[in-house]
Amino acid sequence: MDNNNSYPPSPFPYKPGYGYSHGPASPNQYPGPAHHHPSGSGSYAYPQHSHHGAPYTHSHTGPLDYRYQSPSTSLSPTTAPAQTSEYNSDLYPLHVYPAAPPPRPGLQPFGSFQYGSYHHLQRLESGRLQPDVQSGLPPRLSCDYPSHHRHQGSSLSGSGGDSIANSGHLDISSPIYPPVYPPIDNQFANMHLPDDQNQPSVPASPASSSSSPSSPPQKYHSGPLPRTNKHSGSGAIYGQRISSFSGWETSPTVKAERPSPVATPIAPRPKFPYGGTGMQLVEVSSSKTSLRVLLLHGDLDIWVYEAKNLPNMDMFHKRIGDMFNRLPGNMSSKIEGQINRKITSDPYVTITITGATLGRTFVISNDENPVWMQNFIVPVAHYAAEVNFVVKDNDIVGSQHIGTVSVPLEHIYGGGKIQGFFPILNASGKPCKVGAVLSLSIQYNPIEQLSLYHHGIGAGPHYPGVPGTYFPLRRGGTVTLYQDAHVPDGCLPNLRLDNGTQYIHGKCWRDIFDAIRHARRLIYITGWSEGVRVLLLIWDDPTSRSILGYKTDGVMQTHDEETRRFFKNSSVQVLLCPRVAGKRHSWAKQREVEVIYTHHQKTVIVDADAGNNRRKIIAFLGGLDMCDGRYDTPRHPLFATLQTVHSDDYHNPTYAGNVTGCPREPWHDLHCKIDGPAAYDVLTNFEERWMKAAKPHGIKKLKMSYDDALLRIERMPEILGMADAPCVRDDDPEGWHVQVFRSIDSNSVKGFPKNPRDATKRNLVCGKNVLIDMSIHTAYVKAIRAAQHFIYIENQYFIGSSYNWNQYKDIGANNLIPIEIALKIAEKIRAHQRFAAYIVIPMWPEGNPTGAPTQRILFWQHKTMQMMYELIYKALVEVGLEDAYSPQDYLNFYCLGNREAPDAGAPPDNQPAANTPQGLSRKNRRFMIYVHSKGMIVDDEYVIIGSANINQRSLEGTRDTEIAMGAYQPHHTWARKLSSPQGQIYGYRMSLWAEHLGFLEECFTRPESIECARRVRSLGEANWEQFASNEVTEMRGHLLKYPVEVDRNGKVKPLPGYETFPDVGGNITGSFLAIHENLTI
Repeated sequence: MDNNNSYPPSPFPYKPGYGYSHGPASPNQYPGPAHHHPSGSGSYAYPQHSHHGAPYTHSHTGPLDYRYQSPSTSLSPTTAPAQTSEYNSDLYPLHVYPAAPPPRPGLQPFGSFQYGSYHHLQRLESGRLQPDVQSGLPPRLSCDYPSHHRHQGSSLSGSGGDSIANSGHLDISSPIYPPVYPPIDNQFANMHLPDDQNQPSVPASPASSSSSPSSPPQKYHSGPLPRTNKHSGSGAIYGQRISSFSGWETSPTVKAERPSPVATPIAPRPKFPYGGTGMQLVEVSSSKTSLRVLLLHGDLDIWVYEAKNLPNMDMFHKRIGDMFNRLPGNMSSKIEGQINRKITSDPYVTITITGATLGRTFVISNDENPVWMQNFIVPVAHYAAEVNFVVKDNDIVGSQHIGTVSVPLEHIYGGGKIQGFFPILNASGKPCKVGAVLSLSIQYNPIEQLSLYHHGIGAGPHYPGVPGTYFPLRRGGTVTLYQDAHVPDGCLPNLRLDNGTQYIHGKCWRDIFDAIRHARRLIYITGWSEGVRVLLLIWDDPTSRSILGYKTDGVMQTHDEETRRFFKNSSVQVLLCPRVAGKRHSWAKQREVEVIYTHHQKTVIVDADAGNNRRKIIAFLGGLDMCDGRYDTPRHPLFATLQTVHSDDYHNPTYAGNVTGCPREPWHDLHCKIDGPAAYDVLTNFEERWMKAAKPHGIKKLKMSYDDALLRIERMPEILGMADAPCVRDDDPEGWHVQVFRSIDSNSVKGFPKNPRDATKRNLVCGKNVLIDMSIHTAYVKAIRAAQHFIYIENQYFIGSSYNWNQYKDIGANNLIPIEIALKIAEKIRAHQRFAAYIVIPMWPEGNPTGAPTQRILFWQHKTMQMMYELIYKALVEVGLEDAYSPQDYLNFYCLGNREAPDAGAPPDNQPAANTPQGLSRKNRRFMIYVHSKGMIVDDEYVIIGSANINQRSLEGTRDTEIAMGAYQPHHTWARKLSSPQGQIYGYRMSLWAEHLGFLEECFTRPESIECARRVRSLGEANWEQFASNEVTEMRGHLLKYPVEVDRNGKVKPLPGYETFPDVGGNITGSFLAIHENLTI
């Protein structure tokens, strides 16, 4: 049964190793930024580490040498036919793998983590099988696994469990099974082994000995192996192998390895993805060797074709049918005709690796021979030994495990493609049914061979954006970037951009107010003027209710009921939209979704003047809510505005009880405005959600028609459609290309395909009984992989890649973002190139820092940090730089805080200085600035802003609903300028740094440099000392080094003397307290 609440401890007995071998690389050459001396810059003497040798060469002229391997000619991207979409007004060529892909419904991108509630896969203890060779008899299956292969050993509870139980060994009396497909067996005479000399081979491991040319090729095994009738020591399976696996020598112990990248061309795909003649034999390995744990970093190209001869798992209906078979003939035939419509399995396949779900096929009802024909292009960043294809039977409550096919990573690591029929083994290691097989293919494309990630963001005039998403890249728009609700004039220093233009600091709430005031036809959120269609779509918090006069504010204090009452009997239509699960989900799952998860999107959509008496659509989106407590400026006052601006807008959920005289909680956020074609995609998102929420239910269905309140803009000639909306010319240096992303599923929108077979045509992924748009995760992964210099993140949460933590691997926080950042840094270290990542998070999640949910979130955050720093340290050790550089020279976490000295003429605080959070906060006059931002800047050329946090809730697509945008200026990219771009995104980052640090310095123009990384860290450490000091002083800068200690070995520990947060308490590195996991990840 899929169960979100079951997390039995099952740590791997192995620990990932990182013994990579890499050839030497030349130092990085830096381009020269323009001489920049922003106003307000300060000068700080910073001690230089002169005793360390610097392997990095800094040059201020010339283009940056990315030092990527020169791809072979077979790897050069080809141009595929432009893809069309009903949302796409422009056609862009896409760079794809060489050779024409097989015909398929579409691509299915996945985010390498769970979509439903399957959280951990328990691997078969029996592992690999070897045919029992007997003269004149078919082979017999055995389960002779070496003990050290049992790298995940949790147990199955109940037959309806979703995990696979540890299996025992097959005894010698195991039955002998006939061949799976006699017609295929009859073709054996026409089969031949491939010529291995013409196939790419897997690179040898650094730790392995070289094979002699005369030695036989390494044998193949699939975990649960395909059955064979070849009576030799090696055996054979039915299937087709696209590459040979000669050259692999398995290690006697399980350890993580990453062979040196080689220019192995991606094997060309067959003309047809499935079927055809000319089946080939693939050899089977001996069971004496163990599986190696390898790093998969790149994409998996997987096809799940079909299954045959699955067992009937619906035994309840089968028994009823058997009972009626005993009735008299006429009666039996009549009743049986009804029973037989639904008496067998409803199968689907889940693809997992190290317990994380990579993908899932749709459910096919009542079919023992299902045909899926689904393709998955899956980004992976996992240390693993094998990929598992878990076949399940969908039940009303959860699911039943049918069997598993496992493919060892050794055999796909060199880029070869495996394709064929594989027997499906049950939890005991035996075939789940005689003749039960799964047809699939799998190919690994390492990141070194994926040219899409080699040259930064926005390379070239035909850059396609993020491929495989619901909404395509839209050209010719404009974007306005906002920090905080308001930036007063003169609050931040002036910034000069390329071409001598000056960066304009946006005023978010004022611009939203002006847009609403000037709207004529529609305001989709809120609005006032007569004749305007005003629709407000709010998450219906199930904990806020008004029953018999008793009112509750709700856990999240969204004021949803108050908003509905305010607009009652007005022209404003308010629709409270609950977060619901699908009808086919279990009762427990429906309650979980309704109570725990939210509609988290934050958009305002209005019509605006387009000239010539026409109207166009513009949209605002980001992290800034239109509610109390959000108005703030870059100064982030604590006490100074309590009697003025914030007298009726006090917000600080940290305190319980009397808050008189306590500091407010300052609020920092990111937001944006989109003007151009992409704004219509934001409108489409609103319309799809409104139509789903406004759909009549219950007795309202009896009405012949209903008014869904949405305007049909295609029927209004005054409002321009997307194709006619004004666009910025390609030669305009201030133009933007914009793409909209979402985390949402078919339970929250109307318009997704009814038939899951059509999902891939719209770039949607399949969950269990649901279709999912999880393109926000896809966008983050793509941007991080393409980064060449630095990454700057501000986010309310930072939790992920739990499958690579040192413990609690099965918690389910399987998004790739943290490990992708760490692997990017490790890649640059091995290439002797500079790279830096700056991550700004809140000091603690909003609320009581000592409470169980907050402590658990901090605990998961600490595990995420630890995993990243360990990867970076191991990369430094590989290249011998662990003494010269520390992990914090590449990755640093920060938070924001403020402290206000009392005014000289202010009356003294007469309240007693009680030893409580309120009393200590009044005394010490300090508090954190809450980071509510959800954004990322890459290389000063690409920006992502939205409502999605970096955690499982926001990125999975089946939990909180989210929206974001990714954008860049094509005239301000590294590829265009061959040096550091200084367009609007550069100005935005520098403006944020000016807000956080209080001034700007020249080194801030080169965030990737060691000088900048160390300078910002030293300023953050100094600011933390001022914040934590017993002496109350006014703070100029707000950026604080996050209060943990990271030693040179990458170990993350509490900061000595500051194990808890000042004044308010709570362990900084969190505590493992019992709490509902889906709430905290």
